[in-house]
Amino acid sequence: MDGRISNFDQVAYLRRYTLTEGRESGLRVIEVYNGRLRFLLNESKALDMMQLFDRGVNCSFLSKNAFTARDLSFSKRFEGGMLYTCGLDSVGAREGYDLHGSFHNSPARVLRAERSEEGITVVAEIADTELFGKNLIFTRKIFTAIGSDAVSVEDTLENAGTREEKYCILYHINLGYPLLDAGVEIEADEEEVLPRTAWAEKRIKDRLLFSAPEEGEEERCYFIRHRRPLVKAVNRKLGRSFELVYSQDTLPCFIQWCSAASKDYALGLEPSSTYLDGKFAYRTLSPSEKVKFALTLSVKNL
Repeated sequence: MDGRISNFDQVAYLRRYTLTEGRESGLRVIEVYNGRLRFLLNESKALDMMQLFDRGVNCSFLSKNAFTARDLSFSKRFEGGMLYTCGLDSVGAREGYDLHGSFHNSPARVLRAERSEEGITVVAEIADTELFGKNLIFTRKIFTAIGSDAVSVEDTLENAGTREEKYCILYHINLGYPLLDAGVEIEADEEEVLPRTAWAEKRIKDRLLFSAPEEGEEERCYFIRHRRPLVKAVNRKLGRSFELVYSQDTLPCFIQWCSAASKDYALGLEPSSTYLDGKFAYRTLSPSEKVKFALTLSVKNL
C-alpha cells in the first residue's frame, strides 16, 4: 500500500449497514466507494443499485416514493434508483402479474463482499422458487476497480430444477438530475426505433435531446434495436457522459423511457430480453442450463 495512506478507507471502502428511519427502516445496504464512484446496493431488494454518484454528483433518478421496506403496489413503491431489475415472471404491465414483475422485491443472500487494492467485489444470490415448481437461482456479481469510472454487473440465471422454465428480464436503469438535465443528448447506433404510443410517435424527433421539465408531461417509451450495445447520455454543461454497455446476445431488446414531467424527471435506459405489451415474449431455460447477462455503467469526462 502507498506509504502516504495509513488506512485504505481514506481512498476506498466497503460498508454494510441497516437503515433505521421511516419507510426505509430495516433495509440492508452495502455502500461502495472506489475513490471516484460511490454507490449503494440494496441487499433487501435483489442487490439492485439504489444510487450512483460520480465525484459527489448524483447520477440517479429517485422517485417521490424514495426507498421503502414495505410491500406496496408498484406506483407507491417504485423508487427508480440507478438499477431496478424487472422480471423474472413478467415485465411491463400484464394481467395477473405485478407491474414489472416480482424480482426486485426478493432479498439477496450475500456470498462475498470484499475490498482489495485492485477493486471491490460483491457477490449475492437471489432465489426464485416454488413448492413443486420452479427453482431458478440468480447470481449477481458487482465489481469496480479502485479509482475507476465504471461499475460492472454480471448476472447468471440458472435453472436448478427438473423441468423447462420460462423467464424474462429487464434492467431499468434510471438517470436523474443533475446528470440528467435540459440539453442532455442521447447517443446510440440505432437500427430500428418503434414508438410505444401515439404520443411517443408525435414526439419521436425530440427523443435524443432531453427537454426541461414540463408540468404534466406524459411519459414516452420507444422500442429500439441497436447495431452496437452502447448508449450514452451526454451532459456537456457538466462535462460528463453516462455510458451503458450491455450483453446484446442475451438482452437483444432495448427500451428508452422518457419522463420529462416536472417532479418525475427521469430517463430510463432499459436493456431487456423482450419488448412490452403485444411484443412481450418469454425465453426458456432447460434443466441445468444457465444464461448470463452483463452491464457496464460508467461516467466519463468529456
